[in-house]
Amino acid sequence: MVVVVFRARLKPGIEKEMEETDAWMAELAAAMPGFVSYRQYVSADGEGLAVVEFESHETAAAWRAHPEHREAQRLGRERWFAEYRITVCDVARDYSFKA
Repeated sequence: MVVVVFRARLKPGIEKEMEETDAWMAELAAAMPGFVSYRQYVSADGEGLAVVEFESHETAAAWRAHPEHREAQRLGRERWFAEYRITVCDVARDYSFKA
């Protein structure tokens, strides 16, 4: 499994403009072969964090190259993000507990 961690800070006042695209990207990613999960969080200081899991590097790369995702990436760089960081991780261990 591959985990993609996307950390970003938005330009001021841009949240409303990107809401629709953000929802569409989550829906589109979920339909991609190899998609496992998507979670999004915002910290108290305003940093956004998205954690996306894919079955393999190939399926994560297919998502990265998807034409509509590429357009959202372009808009993000040009209009929405003040800064971002993407970290791609190989899962070394994965376990859980549920009471």
